Amino acid sequence: MYSPTTRLLTVLEVLQSKPAVSGPELAKKLEVKVRSVRRYITMLRDMGIPVESEAGRYGNYYLRPGFRLPPLMFSNDEIMAVSLGLMLARKAATTQSSGVESAAAKIERVLPLELRQQVWALQDTLVFNLDMRDSAPSNEIVTAVTMAAHERKQLAIEYQSYTNEITERVIDPYGIAIHTGIWYAAGYCHLRHDLRTFRLDRIHSARVTDEPFERPNNFDVLGHVLDSIAQQPGSWTIEIRMKTTLSEARRVFPADMALLEVEGDAVVMRCYTNQLDWIAKWALRIPCPFVIVQPVELRHMVKHEAEKVIQIIANTD
Repeated sequence: MYSPTTRLLTVLEVLQSKPAVSGPELAKKLEVKVRSVRRYITMLRDMGIPVESEAGRYGNYYLRPGFRLPPLMFSNDEIMAVSLGLMLARKAATTQSSGVESAAAKIERVLPLELRQQVWALQDTLVFNLDMRDSAPSNEIVTAVTMAAHERKQLAIEYQSYTNEITERVIDPYGIAIHTGIWYAAGYCHLRHDLRTFRLDRIHSARVTDEPFERPNNFDVLGHVLDSIAQQPGSWTIEIRMKTTLSEARRVFPADMALLEVEGDAVVMRCYTNQLDWIAKWALRIPCPFVIVQPVELRHMVKHEAEKVIQIIANTD
């Protein structure tokens, strides 16, 4: 009936509501044996809650006089915000799900029935359409990277590259970004002597050092990560010159897909890929005059795809 977290919170609730309660009484309420009650009492004491007890096998338990936890009160807007945050954390696979579950259980336990029903309704009906992947880093790695970035301390890591090369590095982590369910850290790599992007799930170990670093002013962590993804090596180098504005070009090519640069009266798109077929289909979405600078093979593929579209339209007349 009860989870361990719920039982622990129940013991605390009973102790706050009664002057004293016996071990057998708590055991009956929790549906456990008396020795299990003693374990929960010990856990509360380890958390700093002053639970006193009377001598004897069936002695009573009570809170030290004058001690009482402040009530946890939420408005409708606040509980909606907290619930959405926990649901997103669960969906995003943010490291260990047990922390999310225990936090949700604690909050639900102390909510009045009306707010608790609102939380249940939200959990039962809301669906997130998020592209999340099974690449969540461990709590230890996330903690080390975030603490190093926050304290401006260099981080010693063991890192596995996309080619499976494992190296030991010292980095200056400037921040973390989550993109399509993958956690990235952006910062300066002292091994490569340049800015780099690191996937947290490829960091095997991380240790915060005592060596400080200076973070560049106004450094755009997400922008750097997206640029790095767009420049990942591929078999084909793509370059398309478009007669349009930068803002219009960004409507066609997402930041993590390609680099866009203004050159004279045109915008040039550059990216890398291992397959030309999908980029050929994507090029048909460009709503302005454009020239495929390279490769020549892409020109032929775009022409072929355009002829197929024209033929389909002609057959529907």
